[in-house]
Amino acid sequence: MRLDYKRTFLLGFGFFGVSIIWSVYNSFVPIFLHDYALPYWLIGFIMTFDNIAGIFIQPYIGQLSDHTRTRLGRRLPYILVGAPVAAVFFGLVPLIHQAMGRTPAALALLMGALIIMNIAMAIFRTPVVALMPDITPSPQRSKANGIINLMGGVGTTIAFGMGALFAVSRGLPFWVAALILLGCEGVVLLTIREPRQFTTAAGEAGKAPSFGESLRDLFKTVGDVARAQDKSTLFICLAIFAWFMGYNAIETFWTLYGRNYLFAAEVARGVMTGDAAAAKATGMMIFISGAFLLFALPAGFIATRFGRKPTIMTGLGILTVLWTGVRFFPSLPYVYVTLILSGVAWALININSLPIVADLASDEKIGSYTGLYYLFSLLAASTSPTIVGWLMDLFGMEVMFVFTPAFMLLAFFLMLGVKRSEPRQAVTSLGGAVETAGNADF
Repeated sequence: MRLDYKRTFLLGFGFFGVSIIWSVYNSFVPIFLHDYALPYWLIGFIMTFDNIAGIFIQPYIGQLSDHTRTRLGRRLPYILVGAPVAAVFFGLVPLIHQAMGRTPAALALLMGALIIMNIAMAIFRTPVVALMPDITPSPQRSKANGIINLMGGVGTTIAFGMGALFAVSRGLPFWVAALILLGCEGVVLLTIREPRQFTTAAGEAGKAPSFGESLRDLFKTVGDVARAQDKSTLFICLAIFAWFMGYNAIETFWTLYGRNYLFAAEVARGVMTGDAAAAKATGMMIFISGAFLLFALPAGFIATRFGRKPTIMTGLGILTVLWTGVRFFPSLPYVYVTLILSGVAWALININSLPIVADLASDEKIGSYTGLYYLFSLLAASTSPTIVGWLMDLFGMEVMFVFTPAFMLLAFFLMLGVKRSEPRQAVTSLGGAVETAGNADF
């Protein structure tokens, strides 16, 4: 079955909007928090609120959406509910910070807005991602994920370009991102039609799990995976945890690192303001997002030709070497080269990891396994910033360039344990492999 490029491109708008929100969030919220004179470890902990919410909400929503049947389908209703709430409270973040100053009451309100925004994002993030395997045949999922991540890369690149807006007004990047999110999710709602078997017209919904049942099922799945004779699912989940541990260290603190270290001399001389330095550091991330953008589609085709596992391991090896080098050669030319090649390597990894997880699931459990993917990635994202922040308080910000390559190397070795990674090795139930070229029901 051939890939429907037009439909995949339209679905990519969902990831486009989400990517813009998270890129602005990770770039500028730490700057706001730093204004309250918080230590790095606490800033790191607060920046994990989105991931903590995701751990408890996204796996449940993934399973709940598997059992949902409406006229829109099983995934789209969650986008309709979550996206508007997330956009509104994201737009409130800079307003609270600007209007109330640096008081404890302002910090409390800021935390409230961030928490509600993160819960709303968690409500629709897994359904957006699960739509891809819902409507895409197994052999085409790496290509489809490449297109979707290409759209996400465009969103991330645009978001990093908003550093110039931040220098004009601290609120502009947030308000523009919120409007873009609403527009993008609107495109998905208006153009994507889910398979007929997932609508009320095709039949009644199954019994939806309670929150407790969902968590029990999720951790039972983790236990089954751990006990299974074939450990491919376990090893890919552990590898996902490891590489997100490394990635989130850089993502969370890059803007502060740029302001406080890369451009500290310029700020001290009065050549640029602290906000201008933060904007320039954010702008540097265009190199990694732009390289990811250009390599998103090739990464899917490379995996189709050479295999998903070797492609991912190549990306992990590149990241290990590059970020180790930043520790010893922190010059701007080397940093720019590292950012560009890191975008290429991250595409090799990120484009092909979700398709492996999806192909290890039976058709009726794709939402649940998408939740499993997010469980391990969010566990990493929930712990990495706090640990790295604590280490930076002790040893300085450069410690992230030891932390990140160490976890990328760990992920490389964990990938050696993944034995089933290709489309023809998809499963119909846990541990049962079949040879298939796709599913005509998609």
